[in-house]
Amino acid sequence: MTDDIVRALGYLCLGSRLKRIGEQVQADTQRIMEHMDVDLQAGQYPLLAAIDRLGPLSIGDLAEALGVTQPGVTRAAGLLAEAGYLTARKEKGDQRIRRLSLTPEGAALITRSKREIWPAIEAAVREVCDALDGSLLDRLDQMEDALQEKPLHRRARDKEGNRP
Repeated sequence: MTDDIVRALGYLCLGSRLKRIGEQVQADTQRIMEHMDVDLQAGQYPLLAAIDRLGPLSIGDLAEALGVTQPGVTRAAGLLAEAGYLTARKEKGDQRIRRLSLTPEGAALITRSKREIWPAIEAAVREVCDALDGSLLDRLDQMEDALQEKPLHRRARDKEGNRP
C-alpha cells in the first residue's frame, strides 16, 4: 500500500482532504438513495430542500442560499426540471427572472425524503461524526467563519510580511 500523501501533508492539503471526504460521503449517500429507489443525484437534493424550506426562488437566490455558483445551480435546476421535480415560471415584474418551485412530484419526493430517506442518511453520517472527539459541525462552522473573516490568501500574505 502506498502512503496517503494527502493525509501526510496535513494542513497543506486540507482542501483536497475535505473534498475527498465530501466525495466519499456523497458517493455513499448516492448508494443509500439508489437502494431506496430515488432517481436523483445526491448533489441535487440541496436544491429541492432549499426550495421546500424557503419557497420559490430565483436561480440567483438559490445559488446564494446554497453558497454555490449560479452556473452550477442553473445546470442542476435544468436536470431537476427535466426529471419533473421543478418548474420555472417567469416573474411578472421582470421576465428575465425565473422562479423555481417544486412540482407535485418534487413535493412528494421531499415528503418521502423527510420521512424515510433523510433520516437514514443523517443517522449514518451522525454515527461517523459522533465517534469523533468534539463536534465536527461546530468546528466546521468555526472554520467557515474564520475564512470569511480573513481568507487564506490574506493570512499567507500577512505571514510573508512577518518573515525576517
